[in-house]
Amino acid sequence: MEPRIVIHLDHRKTVYEPGEILSGKVIITPADCGEAIKAVELSILWYTDGKGDQDLHVHHFRRWSQDGDSPLSISAPLRFQTILPQTPLSYDGLIIRIRWCVRVRVFPVKGREIVEEITFRLGHVAPARVRIQ
Repeated sequence: MEPRIVIHLDHRKTVYEPGEILSGKVIITPADCGEAIKAVELSILWYTDGKGDQDLHVHHFRRWSQDGDSPLSISAPLRFQTILPQTPLSYDGLIIRIRWCVRVRVFPVKGREIVEEITFRLGHVAPARVRIQ
């Protein structure tokens, strides 16, 4: 059975302010699949979406992995916390968007990695309304 990833943000917020703490937990089910998982990686990052090349920057990174021959323990949620930066703020423009997300990658002992992410907004920038010509 393929592991399932669930990401929970504390306080169930979707908009955060610069300098605010973002915290939460990752739950991987079923909990007894730890032997089949080599590692779990969590990234809090921003990326651009739209015209041109995509930019991406990882603000916070955490890796949980097997310790020698011992299986990875995922019976308890994997907790994370970081202080969010001042910039870049989330932005919904006509040509480009800046997106923030919490992305989790699970690396099974066999098979392809599994990825899950949830997005959130950093700051309060109004979306662009006028198309520039």
